[in-house]
Amino acid sequence: MQRTIQRQRAEAFHRLHAGDGMLVLVNAWDAASARLFEQAGSPAIATTSAGMAWSLGYSDGEQVSAHELVEACARICRVVTAPVSVDIERGYGRTPAEVSATVRALLELGVVGINIEDGLTPDTKELAPPSVLTEKISAIRALAEEAGAPLFINARTDAYFAPANDPGARYEDTVRRAQMYVAAGADGIFVPGLESPEEMARLAQAVERPLNIYAGYAGLPPVAELRRAGVRRVSLGCGPFQAALSLARRIATETLNEGTYAAMTTDMLSAGEANSLFSKA
Repeated sequence: MQRTIQRQRAEAFHRLHAGDGMLVLVNAWDAASARLFEQAGSPAIATTSAGMAWSLGYSDGEQVSAHELVEACARICRVVTAPVSVDIERGYGRTPAEVSATVRALLELGVVGINIEDGLTPDTKELAPPSVLTEKISAIRALAEEAGAPLFINARTDAYFAPANDPGARYEDTVRRAQMYVAAGADGIFVPGLESPEEMARLAQAVERPLNIYAGYAGLPPVAELRRAGVRRVSLGCGPFQAALSLARRIATETLNEGTYAAMTTDMLSAGEANSLFSKA
């Protein structure tokens, strides 16, 4: 992609987080879902790492290779004109240099944003030390500046997914980590698992970067309430793909057990509508 176009899209993506606005992202898992969400009016396309893994035949958690990730993102970038942000989990690499290689490949596709997380260690379920992510963020920021790309780095902390006996200490750890990630070069902070509007409001005040909340399951306040709490970005994550899989299972169960097709035909796209998704590709 031409650097001028990439820069314009990156600047537009940054503006979507600015002021009192609210960016709502219905996360995509492949080219078809990306085009569908863009056609529905989404001003940007963000990927879901879990949904992308499932669509490629893997479980969640960096089971997909970096090569397969980049290939899947290339197909998305080919069919959309909206800014694209990619969830790279821990970066598909153990070292900052390895993570930078993943990001460099995405930048070459025209990607303008990433999500990168600290995460829980698989064996102990404890949060990784924040220094691990700060080093990766610093390396990514240096790479983006060298490439002349204003990449939006959304730093995710899984503090609210870690076992905690003291909710207050969990909140304080989130603030501490978020401030460290911002100092390293993060443009936004993503805190999945945070559900209390009161804590959202406190966190939005404590961290001078746009706050991103995960709303991929039942029980979260509506977008308007999240906005009043100071949230500036809402991600549905793998929720839309989970819902799509549930519908596919209902279609299969009905047809195989009852011999009828209502679950499939009630609200399906026509072949023409599906083809029209890719008329610009």
